[in-house]
Amino acid sequence: MWNQFFLLEEYTGPDTQYVGKLHTDQDKGDGNLKYILTGDGAGSLFIIDENTGDIHAAKKLDREEKSLYVLRAKAIDRKSGRQVEPESEFIIKIHDINDNEPKFTKDLYTASIPEMSGVGIIKTALPDMSRENREEYQVVIQAKDMGGQMGGLSGTTTVNITLTDVNDNPPRFPQSTYQFSSPESAPPGTPLGRIKANDPDLGENAEIEYSISNGDGSDVFDIITDKDTQEGIITVKKQLDFEKKILYTLRVEATNTHLDPRFLQLGPFKDTALVKISVEDIDEPPVFSRSSYLIEVDEDAKEGSIIGQVVARDPDITKNTIKYTVDRHTDLDRIFNIYSGNGSLFISKPLDREETPWHNITVIATEINNPKQSSQIPVFIQILDINDHAPEFAKYYETFVCENAKAGQLIQTVSAVDKDEPPRGHKFFFELVPEFAVHPNFSIMDNKDNTAGIITRRNGYSRSKTSTYHLPIIIFDNDYPVQSSTGTLTIQVCACDSQGNMQSCNTEALLLPAGLSTGALIAILLCIIILLVLVVLFAALKRQRKKEPLIISKDDVRDNIVTYNDEGGGEEDTQAFDIGTLRNPEAREESKMRRDVLPETIFQIRRTAPLWENIDVQDFIHRRLKENDSDPAAPPYDSLATYAYEGNDSIANSLSSLESLATDGNQDYDYLSDWGPRFKKLADMYGGEESDRD
Repeated sequence: MWNQFFLLEEYTGPDTQYVGKLHTDQDKGDGNLKYILTGDGAGSLFIIDENTGDIHAAKKLDREEKSLYVLRAKAIDRKSGRQVEPESEFIIKIHDINDNEPKFTKDLYTASIPEMSGVGIIKTALPDMSRENREEYQVVIQAKDMGGQMGGLSGTTTVNITLTDVNDNPPRFPQSTYQFSSPESAPPGTPLGRIKANDPDLGENAEIEYSISNGDGSDVFDIITDKDTQEGIITVKKQLDFEKKILYTLRVEATNTHLDPRFLQLGPFKDTALVKISVEDIDEPPVFSRSSYLIEVDEDAKEGSIIGQVVARDPDITKNTIKYTVDRHTDLDRIFNIYSGNGSLFISKPLDREETPWHNITVIATEINNPKQSSQIPVFIQILDINDHAPEFAKYYETFVCENAKAGQLIQTVSAVDKDEPPRGHKFFFELVPEFAVHPNFSIMDNKDNTAGIITRRNGYSRSKTSTYHLPIIIFDNDYPVQSSTGTLTIQVCACDSQGNMQSCNTEALLLPAGLSTGALIAILLCIIILLVLVVLFAALKRQRKKEPLIISKDDVRDNIVTYNDEGGGEEDTQAFDIGTLRNPEAREESKMRRDVLPETIFQIRRTAPLWENIDVQDFIHRRLKENDSDPAAPPYDSLATYAYEGNDSIANSLSSLESLATDGNQDYDYLSDWGPRFKKLADMYGGEESDRD
């Protein structure tokens, strides 16, 4: 039991005063252990032999100044540096000696007592009675009459006395040093730990307020008081950075909020402790040198030109390599690109300020070794204007000049616009093209305010001679390089009244009768066109009127007519029978010679009665067959498709398979096979019995 040592005050011996000895059963006496003393006065008032554990007082002590000292001892293995036992706390008390004479606090004492006060008065027998030592007392009071003389009577009562609390104890930290740690990514307001100073008082007398008195982290950390637990909560005040500082030291002060003036002489009612906070390193994303970038580039910059650079760094100690990319969601047209190694931005496509004066893109910086660690930054690219557009007329001008105009008359004021935006503003100049520098009819006057006036140069204009004039005008700007364009102003000659108000500009009006307006002539012309269209449509419909078909019966033999015009080698071509005659019998020429035979003697064809009106086609065919059968100049043809004329050199007679009325039995066509390949088709069709049956 060595947790208390005692020491005399005001010791004046020749040697240092021996206090006591620290010893652990782990000490084998081989010098491997080292004793360390910390706490109140360690190293200054009290020294320890680190080998033996003997403690001595290095200075003279005064009990009235400080009556006890709290120290802590620990034994450490010299080789491994670890503690062989937990740290122990002990107290050194200073024994009092009679070294102060008694003194009265005042030269004169006065007392007063109110009237009607009780006879008996209870007072403390001991000064400075402490509630913290004992809160309740029980006192028995005896009252004797007869002045306490023998034979008097007495009575007793019990009085319970409770000492109420006063703020006579300052707060005290149980330890002098606290240690906490925090990751560098902790956002402001993050709590890191709690500390508490002990105060034996009660209620508001024990209320404590915590604050940071000084230290190198007073602007980085903060401390707040938990009113329920009377603890101090240390929080992060600013963003931490491991690469800038890894350890902070704070001195925290705990103070009573409700002080009692009667006890201020007991000393300051506050205590301090040291708080050490270490910062833990984490892998952080790249950090750009700026919060945003603004880049200006001329709109005529060539493709591949570098327009600027973004720079990012890895804030960690490892300093990982960073690659740069452009977020394509912010550059869909891929106008810009970036070198992944150094962050240099360059142009991939031509720029046009008039189309897009600003480009807002995002650049991403990513750690190559850890792609999850990336950050991005906006880059604002302003396209600077160059003079690459020529000025042109501000609008389309409908200009006219009166026939009765006088020379020097202003007929039109023109202005110009330019897509470029020079810093000094637009300045335009107007003049006629060199070929029309001296125009016989009009001149141009530059008003020096970006407008120009068109002036007549002669008296009177005639629509009948020239109805429209074309006046080419050159427009220049004043920027570098100078741009110009030529615009043509169309000037119509119009009839005007005496006040110069336009009445008509059409040349057709000169050819019209005086009493007939243009609108009336247009109406008449439309009526004529409509009548012509109706006549043409009526004629077309009449020609396309559908006739009644002649063929009604399904047994009509004309459906099976086959015509062969090529009769074989050596034959002369013949003309087939004109079947159109059947459809229109009236068209038959009575005196026309037969086309299907060349008779030796021309016989006059016998005329028949004109029975063509409403005649049946079948009756017509029978009549014609009868006529041809009785004709001595022709073989008995009975087919509408005939081969009457065979040619002079043909060795065959008629090849028709149809029989006439004068033919008996079937004809044999086997000889066609002997006539060669040119008659093979006919031989296949008519040769053999099978062909006859078909």
